[in-house]
Amino acid sequence: MPYNPEIRAMIKLTHFDVLIIGGGLAGLSTAIHLSKQNVKVLVIEKQKYPHHKVCGEYVSNEVLPYLKQLGVNPLYHNAAEISKFKITDTFNIEIDVQLDLGGFGISRFSLDAILYDEARKNSEFIFDTVTSITYEVNDISKKSIFSVLTSANSLYTADYVVGSFGKRSNLDKSLNRTFIQKKTPWMAVKGHYTYEMPNNQVQLHNFKGGYCGLSKTETGQVNACYLSKVSAFKKYKSIKAFQKEHLSKNKHLKHFFETAVPVFEKPLTISQISFENKEPISNHIFMLGDSAGLIHPLCGNGMAMAIHSAKIFSELYLKSRNESSDSRQWLEDNYALKWNNAFQKRLKAGSVIQRILLNETSSKIGLKIASVFPQIVPSIIKKTHGSPMI
Repeated sequence: MPYNPEIRAMIKLTHFDVLIIGGGLAGLSTAIHLSKQNVKVLVIEKQKYPHHKVCGEYVSNEVLPYLKQLGVNPLYHNAAEISKFKITDTFNIEIDVQLDLGGFGISRFSLDAILYDEARKNSEFIFDTVTSITYEVNDISKKSIFSVLTSANSLYTADYVVGSFGKRSNLDKSLNRTFIQKKTPWMAVKGHYTYEMPNNQVQLHNFKGGYCGLSKTETGQVNACYLSKVSAFKKYKSIKAFQKEHLSKNKHLKHFFETAVPVFEKPLTISQISFENKEPISNHIFMLGDSAGLIHPLCGNGMAMAIHSAKIFSELYLKSRNESSDSRQWLEDNYALKWNNAFQKRLKAGSVIQRILLNETSSKIGLKIASVFPQIVPSIIKKTHGSPMI
């Protein structure tokens, strides 16, 4: 329902061209891109920078040209340059291959802060939590507008709203998004560790009911992030016990958790991770990054996809703006089309790869074949990665 005049008079009211909810990779990249073109942008983020997030922290080089275009080069900030990939399982199968495109390792603590420093040069930021979003169309002018209310009882309006609030949010419930109604069996755990491993290698270690990725970050520390079924975890009393007794059935993970020194006081966790289909447009809100669709973490490319989605939206928005087009429908249709063209095949490939790796029989057969013909591994990886974003 529209807010009545009394409420509007009590609440701080400011209007923006584009309002971005969530200051993660997608939100920050969008803010930088648009604000450099004199678009009035507001980002509402609930946490001040810097902060850690549950994330794999390996980024495909496909986004590097675009980040440089935005004025951000992670390699200048000591990001680990990654060119090799290792995958193992509980049957002692190991495969080492060269990554065709490669990538870099950098913590979200660092990358988000770097993007924020660039974004705040021309964009406005509010650190608060969005509690409601209202979309209205004026009966006379037919002009549409969003009203966004925060927990601090501040109201902001915008012509367009971008949702980049991550894997799961209370806003998903208020928007009645389908995926949020379903319970999911997945949880993720992430931590940083002092541990010796090659700087230029990302590793994926399979275990029953999940998989764990290891890669170096800009600090020289190793990011360990694993996805597991909650049912497997519930058999154990703690994360430490789960790692010692369950993950350690893979000898590489056994060595890691026995010798690696934790940097965090305790690991970060997130549950109810959903890989269900999501809509790139919901209630006229443009969804970016994980808000639009989540690829299985074993594919190691969610961060790149988030940044890529920012580029898609920003370019379409600017095209519409520069051509003096006031067609919201045109922008929505084209964003949905380009988002699906860019990511649907990746999401499907990721889903298939996950099903294979999480089934003991198919995983063993598949990895044995790949150990004999390792050249097929880079071909499979390409299914979940894109070309350099020039």
